[in-house]
Amino acid sequence: MAMFADDDRPKPKRLHEIGCDLTFLSAAELEERIALLHEEIERLKTEKSSKTSSRSAAEGFFKSK
Repeated sequence: MAMFADDDRPKPKRLHEIGCDLTFLSAAELEERIALLHEEIERLKTEKSSKTSSRSAAEGFFKSK
């Protein structure tokens, strides 16, 4: 019996792991990974921006009191 409901779900396959061996990848596969990493960078930047603006708004609210 699984401790948590998610325990029996298959883990998603990683499409790229930082520092992995790239020796046997084709140029096309490398381009795919580069595109995925660019998308991930943009997602991270968006999340950072959201958190930074939320924090700035909170700090501004408490400083004005």
